[in-house]
Amino acid sequence: MLNHLKLRSMQLQKAQRHQVKLRIGLSSPSGYGKTYSALLLAYGITDDWTKIAIIDTENNSASLYSHLGSFNVLTLQEPFAPERYIEAIQVCENAGMEVIIIDSISHEWQGKGGCLEIHEMLGGRFNDWAKVTPRHNAFLDAIIQSKSHVITTSRRKVDCSIDQDSNGKTKVTKVGMKEITREGYEYELTVNFEFLNDKHLVLASKDRTGLFAGKPEFVINSSTGKKLLEWCTQGVSLDQIRMEIYQTTNEDDLKQLYNKYIDYRKEIYADIMKRKAELEPVHTVLNNQPINI
Repeated sequence: MLNHLKLRSMQLQKAQRHQVKLRIGLSSPSGYGKTYSALLLAYGITDDWTKIAIIDTENNSASLYSHLGSFNVLTLQEPFAPERYIEAIQVCENAGMEVIIIDSISHEWQGKGGCLEIHEMLGGRFNDWAKVTPRHNAFLDAIIQSKSHVITTSRRKVDCSIDQDSNGKTKVTKVGMKEITREGYEYELTVNFEFLNDKHLVLASKDRTGLFAGKPEFVINSSTGKKLLEWCTQGVSLDQIRMEIYQTTNEDDLKQLYNKYIDYRKEIYADIMKRKAELEPVHTVLNNQPINI
């Protein structure tokens, strides 16, 4: 006999805009202005150079722009293992940085001690990715779940296709430019800007904001960051969500809030559990168990 499906916690809800932290990507070949543009973006977001940190893997390239303002630099040298990037992000968060620039993420994938080299050292077999992928995913999670706005830069290289012509001869064809990081990274971003040339012109190859999609190429400056900040601060704030939590009167309401604000689960979990304990009868408080979602 089939068990009845429990659908009580599965409910339709009105779509609602939440305030979010920006995840911005800048990609180009070397020398197109990624670092400079990232710093201008960051300043537009914060209006305070002291609240910007740049994790520099590009041989101290950030120091070339020290005249812009008193931003912070964390120099990251090889090995470029995912865990070292994660540690660097945590250092910046703990220092209260509002914007973290990672310049660049390409080393985590293809640099000395990065994922490709780790895979090769394990033997280079397909099955060895089972040990590398979780480490790379932890690095992505550190970016996605960061308490700060995050801007990442990545290098691009010519992508080629190797085929055979009608005579059986091998033919190498250029098929565009490819980011030096694991495929699919841009899907994690709010906006991904691709530089078109060394004149700093960019287009948005991915845009969740609707601010840049379908628009002509342009040069990034601090006003670009201000536009993005205005977009991401619309909607429900974390403080408003916490107020909702402490206004709940039963555990079912808490579960609904936890399911409603999926993007904030990490930030609100402690508040959810605290309110749950407050709502429970005194004799069950000591048996405080996590909410089963």
